Amino acid sequence: MGWIGVDLGTQSVRAVLADAKGSVLARATRPLTSHRNGVRHEQDPQTWLAAVDEVLAEVAATELDGIAICSTSGTFLLTDRAGRPVTPALMYDDARAAARRDHIVDADPDRWATSMQPTWALPKILDLVADGHDLTDRRVVHSADFVAAHLVGHPVATDTSHALKTGYDLIADAWPTAAFDKLGLPLSAFPEVVRPGTELGRTPAGVPVHAGMTDGCAAQIAAGALTPGAWNSVLGTTLVLKGVSNDLLTDPTGAVYSHRHPDGGWLPGGASSTGAGVLTELLPGADLDALDRAAGPIDAVTYPLTKTGERFPFVAPQAERFTLGSTPDDLHVYAAVLQGVAFIERLAFDHLQTLGADPVRSVSLTGGATRSGYWNQIRADVLGVPVELPAVPDPAYGMAILAASGGTDLTGTARRMVRVDRVLEPRGSRLDELYGEFVAELDRRGYRG
Repeated sequence: MGWIGVDLGTQSVRAVLADAKGSVLARATRPLTSHRNGVRHEQDPQTWLAAVDEVLAEVAATELDGIAICSTSGTFLLTDRAGRPVTPALMYDDARAAARRDHIVDADPDRWATSMQPTWALPKILDLVADGHDLTDRRVVHSADFVAAHLVGHPVATDTSHALKTGYDLIADAWPTAAFDKLGLPLSAFPEVVRPGTELGRTPAGVPVHAGMTDGCAAQIAAGALTPGAWNSVLGTTLVLKGVSNDLLTDPTGAVYSHRHPDGGWLPGGASSTGAGVLTELLPGADLDALDRAAGPIDAVTYPLTKTGERFPFVAPQAERFTLGSTPDDLHVYAAVLQGVAFIERLAFDHLQTLGADPVRSVSLTGGATRSGYWNQIRADVLGVPVELPAVPDPAYGMAILAASGGTDLTGTARRMVRVDRVLEPRGSRLDELYGEFVAELDRRGYRG
């Protein structure tokens, strides 16, 4: 028995084969390329299919019980009614249609005034319509759906997770038909929506293909953070937090949005514009491993924005990077950035708890930044809670778990399959005073509203 999870990322396709005990039996990866032109970011969806075919052939087992696919949140393309692409894939961070956000909000202010973001899929769909695409003979297809359709041989439903940034109403569990009518968007262009884990169809070999989730949710599953009080913090180029709440958290600032938990309840979280990506800009060519070995707490902090504007834990389009204190050399620059990310992480959890989230019990750390042992410990110290390092912190592994659940008792399935590699206990933070100064500076600049 075995299940395959596929992660359709920006730079690569990855696949993991896992058994019922959570052991990883095989892995494979293939690179992807994309095209950027100013605020535009596109990929050729046909390249996904070749890469997916190759990774599946490499990891496939003789007895395969299911496949599930995750992809970047908000990436989509238009196809004809038969499922053939008629546009490139517009990527999750493509900002070509930012000016159309206000038009969408005007169509339903109560629904979208705080939640709709300029890079979500819905503004870009309007932009394609303005460019001449007639949606009456088109289908809106998310990237994971396009690959699933390729595997089963026909167009498929999407899942609630991928549908969120296309405007799907998770509370009503329906597309917002009245708002779409105002926007001139025919409901026929949008796919049926099902719960993650639902069987979408079968491959020619008879293997079930299950509806997946977005990559952030997939990482959360891989971390096993599926009960209230347990959180997953993904730190790579940027910082993404995902957790669980029994009730929907309403954020009037729009910084927090929620996916549906496949087992019931909600998966609140947010994506910051801060993260490790700023290190490559501030310290080009530096030996980050050597800096990590030498790092220690300092009386300086950098607000580590990777670009102008913040999305979470507050919304501030005008926000810019700044440093408090002195950073006279590379080591101080490095430590100041690490402390800044940890401070934003703590501020994010503070914000979530003001909205009604359960107190933070534990945090699972995933993402490329976990290679830094010093950073992991600093985050535990600043947060004041244990941090866990999962044994297989891979979104593709999360999809293998989802496939194994078959859409039933995902939490219990993850409990059986997810293992923790190690736990770091907080040592008490010497940075509390600096954290207070950092938050005060954010307020002085008007970033937190």
